[in-house]
Amino acid sequence: MNQERPYWNMEMEPLYGTPQMQEIQLERVRNQLIRLRAKGGYYARMMGRNKLDPEKLAGLDEFKDKAEIFNKATWKKIVDDCEGDMLEALDERIACSLDDLIMIATTTGTTGVPSPYAFTNRDLWEFWGEYTARGCWRAGIRARDRVLHCFALSMVIAGLPAAMAFTKVGAAVLPVGAEGKTERILMTQGMWKGTVYLGTPSLLEYLIEQTPQVFGKGARDLGFKFLVCGAEPGAGIPEVKHKLETFYGAKIFDIGAGLGFSCAHEEYQGMHWLGDDLSYYELVDPDTKQPIPMTNGARGEMLMTTLCTDGLISIRESAGDVHEVYTDPCPCGLSGFRYKVIGRADDMLKVKGVMVYPSHIKGVINDFVPQVTGEMRILLDEKPPRVVPPLKIKVEHGPGIPGGRLDELANEISDAMSKRLKINPRIIWAEPGSLERSIYKGKIFEKSYEEEK
Repeated sequence: MNQERPYWNMEMEPLYGTPQMQEIQLERVRNQLIRLRAKGGYYARMMGRNKLDPEKLAGLDEFKDKAEIFNKATWKKIVDDCEGDMLEALDERIACSLDDLIMIATTTGTTGVPSPYAFTNRDLWEFWGEYTARGCWRAGIRARDRVLHCFALSMVIAGLPAAMAFTKVGAAVLPVGAEGKTERILMTQGMWKGTVYLGTPSLLEYLIEQTPQVFGKGARDLGFKFLVCGAEPGAGIPEVKHKLETFYGAKIFDIGAGLGFSCAHEEYQGMHWLGDDLSYYELVDPDTKQPIPMTNGARGEMLMTTLCTDGLISIRESAGDVHEVYTDPCPCGLSGFRYKVIGRADDMLKVKGVMVYPSHIKGVINDFVPQVTGEMRILLDEKPPRVVPPLKIKVEHGPGIPGGRLDELANEISDAMSKRLKINPRIIWAEPGSLERSIYKGKIFEKSYEEEK
């Protein structure tokens, strides 16, 4: 096997964005729908009521016109119709027998009914593992590498499924997991000298503070060559990217929100979509749910349809993420359109009619490191998206910043946000280290209102 080839899959990856790939996608959509119709269940009923005949499917436009969007509300209704029996509900939406599954992971369910990630052997290795290997190969990760897995092992698809998927490229995985806590994570790294960090960017930021205390060395001395981050914004925020690459002396890669993996270009170009033959990607208007053409700079809610899976089934499924796509060739020279995650539709805030996402706010805050630590919380008195101005942001100032400087610094941050985001927030200062750190996903909001049950 040629170790210098540009792609892991030299048969499919060069075809991204070509008419030939569109033909492959249409044929695979047809086959997936035929299998789901034969199985019966939710998708068979959906096709019946919308007069969607997969064997006569003329094109992907007809598919988008007749196939309903699947979201959290859809899944909740299926579970309710099954009177809370999760196995029965899962059987309603997969193309195989429950007995064929080898792993079932779920979301946390903190905002509703947990959503399943159900894998057969085929799903794990030919879909999830294949996507992961494609991203690893482009990043330069090879069989010689060791991956320190720091996502929570129970953390849905980023947990055990991700740990297993990284072995497809031949790398050795060190599955310490976020559950291992700081000392065990650093002890494991010290013993086995991982070359790849795999976890959240917020944990990387926390380890910058903790490594000198626990390990007796700086973050750069941990020896990582690659930082592979996902599950939250960070790796794609220029200010955070620069901070982490500087402290660790390693190249950072952004993954997730679908089948995405950023390239090694010095300037963040978004994540390349690495699965045209594995999953059909589309954008819709977040409000009207009407399709948005895939043109350079287009922005909308992302839907995905898996094309070669048995249990890990998505048909026009939305996770609520808003993407901006780039169809122009990437400066890195590699195939695949790119996308940036603008934010979750649920996290969008409207301040005097201006739409803003937490990742944008964090980007501005991180531009002021080391005068601030980078830790922040958005304070919400009422349920979003509408925010009565001013938007209140609690920010940790950096160590040794004199009290007399804080008012001036708050004005500088507010001015920067006014210029870049068109909002004028109120900065509330917090002492260094006073905001709780997380080894799982970083906390963004502090809510003083009571959530609806």
